Amino acid sequence: MILLAIIVLYATFLLFGWLAARRSGEETIDDLLLAGRAMPLWLATMTMTATWVDGGYLLGTAEGVYRSSLSSGLQGGICFGISLILGGLFFARRMREQGFTTLIDPFEVRFGKGWAVVLFIPAVLAEIFWSAELLVAIGSTLGVLLDYPLVTGILLSAAVVVAYTMAGGMWSVAYTDALQLALVVIGLLVALPFIADAVGGLMPALSGYLTLRKEPSLLPVGGAPGELARVAGWWDVSLMLILGGIPWNCYFQRVLACQTPRRAQWHSILAGVATMALTLPPLLIGVAAFGHRWPAPLIGQLETSPSLTLPLALRHLAPPLVTLLGAGAIIGAVTSSFSSSILSAASMIGWNGVHRLLLPGLPVRWLRRLVRGLILILGVLATLLALRVQSVQALWFFTSDLVFVLLFPQLLWALFDPRANRTGSMVAFGISLALRIGGGEPLFGIPPTIDYPGIFSTLIGTDPAIWRDPETGANLFPFKVLAAVTGIILLPLVSRLTSRYDPPSLLAIPPKEAGQ
Repeated sequence: MILLAIIVLYATFLLFGWLAARRSGEETIDDLLLAGRAMPLWLATMTMTATWVDGGYLLGTAEGVYRSSLSSGLQGGICFGISLILGGLFFARRMREQGFTTLIDPFEVRFGKGWAVVLFIPAVLAEIFWSAELLVAIGSTLGVLLDYPLVTGILLSAAVVVAYTMAGGMWSVAYTDALQLALVVIGLLVALPFIADAVGGLMPALSGYLTLRKEPSLLPVGGAPGELARVAGWWDVSLMLILGGIPWNCYFQRVLACQTPRRAQWHSILAGVATMALTLPPLLIGVAAFGHRWPAPLIGQLETSPSLTLPLALRHLAPPLVTLLGAGAIIGAVTSSFSSSILSAASMIGWNGVHRLLLPGLPVRWLRRLVRGLILILGVLATLLALRVQSVQALWFFTSDLVFVLLFPQLLWALFDPRANRTGSMVAFGISLALRIGGGEPLFGIPPTIDYPGIFSTLIGTDPAIWRDPETGANLFPFKVLAAVTGIILLPLVSRLTSRYDPPSLLAIPPKEAGQ
């Protein structure tokens, strides 16, 4: 029965994708990549929300509450929501008014095609690693919920999503996103009462949680020497999620698919509100899981893998049919984001890397075939990464970090500073990258080369120990924010100092080159 239900679910995704593909006339590349810039407000809002409410969002919210605190569980969802609202208020309308096709277009117009390729690298890598991380999440979740082998979950999900994404591009992705978002809402809302009943009710569980788990302060006032570092670290990650969540092509692909600039702005704001609201079900499930008396084997599993809090609660605290609905919710959350990420990466490679830089005369029909081929290639690459690379999540987190540090300053001034030039962009990029790598990167075995705790403490006359973890001695100084702020300051400053030798370019794509 369970196997049949999963087959029906994935067959439904394929059917929705096929029906949406028939809507696309594909007369221009805009039809494939941006749904002909004709996406209605309701559908744009749903596909944006579905993209951001991914498996990591759901699993991470429940994990953060179970493992740490309410503020830890809320961090991802609230920050993502704020990111979408800020994107709508300040970036969406500007991008849509200019008629761009991808995130990379404003970099190319402002700073030149050659330099845009460098800025293109972290954007594409982040999407690819995110795709692989999503497949790992769905494979491990299906293993807990339905006793499916990890490989089966990854291969089945990847094959179905790649098929419908190739078939209809943005229209297929958007309509299946709407279905998948509905699955998330229905699955979690149906499961929540059963899980709450299993632990004696939500209010007693919440009261017990707040009694046993004291919420930490998020303001740097008082506390032990390590408290300032903890608070600074929380805000370092929060700012990365908020501002670093804007310069993603999967975000702007939905912005640019909207019918008008005003609707592009509003769909982002509405999706931000919906994204924050959807933190509530997994947060309450995490609270319930904390209050439940788990058997010893499951306690050990939760201690070693707290990311499994949500799937374990769905499996052991809800009836089988409700567990199946919960599995559908997680499948929907992951597949919606996976389709968005591979379409986004294929769009940037095909449009900016091949069409705009290498083969500007490439006919539209061949460009569409190229993008479809890239979707297949990237889907296979993400699948191989998910199956073979153990540190996919760490790779994705690192590239997301680079998106914040390197691309947010570039996007901000490319869109809003008429005097921004390539020299300013290159200097800001280089110094921000040096400051970020100077803090070290354990993933690649890169030790810190800049003593941020020592330098900062010397400047303000404090003990360097306040910026180090009292147990491990790790550097907790918010050097990522420092690197991004440095880029924000340097880019306009250097641009003005060098404008005589490197005149800025106008922010506009010639009409004949837009949406061919």
